Amino acid sequence: MTTVAALLSESPPVDAALLLAHVLQRNRAWLAAHADAEASQEEAARFRVLCARRRKGVPIAYLLGTAGFYGREFFVNEDVLVPRPETEHLIDAALAFIKGPMRVLDVGTGSGAIACTIAAETQAIVDATDASNAALDVARENSHRLGLSDRCRFYHGDLVAPVQTNRYDVIVANLPYIPTRDVPKPPDPVSFEPRLATDGGPDGLSLYRRLIPSLPEVINEEGLVLLEAAPPTITELASMLRSTFPNFTISVEKDYAGLDRYVKAFGQSSSGLRAG
Repeated sequence: MTTVAALLSESPPVDAALLLAHVLQRNRAWLAAHADAEASQEEAARFRVLCARRRKGVPIAYLLGTAGFYGREFFVNEDVLVPRPETEHLIDAALAFIKGPMRVLDVGTGSGAIACTIAAETQAIVDATDASNAALDVARENSHRLGLSDRCRFYHGDLVAPVQTNRYDVIVANLPYIPTRDVPKPPDPVSFEPRLATDGGPDGLSLYRRLIPSLPEVINEEGLVLLEAAPPTITELASMLRSTFPNFTISVEKDYAGLDRYVKAFGQSSSGLRAG
């Protein structure tokens, strides 16, 4: 047997406490109050394996199997991007616009964090697409865990192709936007996330160049489009939206860190009511 205190001394304090609490199925407060408690050999071995993976750079969310987003815990694994705090501001913008049972589309849903959060916070009916079946399995699991299966529908396919006959009041997308040359390598935690979810092509906008021309066919005239991207590419992304939606109001919005993070486009007749 090995004590809690001895195990915690083996790795960096914050990660060690999180991982040991996960293995023992306790919280960190319990660990602090039971430093002399003993872990079984199996528990100690599992803990050490997780710590070794963490030292290699594996994101803590993958090791715990959960990630927090907008006040909820989401199941995540190595098939999906870990939800980011900066995306929560995009959620704020969507919630400020949505009224009643609007129809919402989340393009490139990944874990389903955006789709499920919007459904949980509103009465909207949310469709979500992704090119990865494995990611959609994660998204469906999150929808089920949150009791949202009746208002979240998931479709496999490229961008808006699976839902191209539908019309939506709100379309959100957080597509891969890291330029290929800048995609991190180990031990950076991002390097362990799916390349499909991080690599945005030569300048980070390849997928958006394919997505934006298709949006007029699926967005209502008084609808809202929200697209997240890297701060250096936001100006170009806004220009692309202006060219595609000359009658929409286009604005660049900042994240909680004060960085230009997403572009908002909304129909002129809706601007006075739900611009947010």
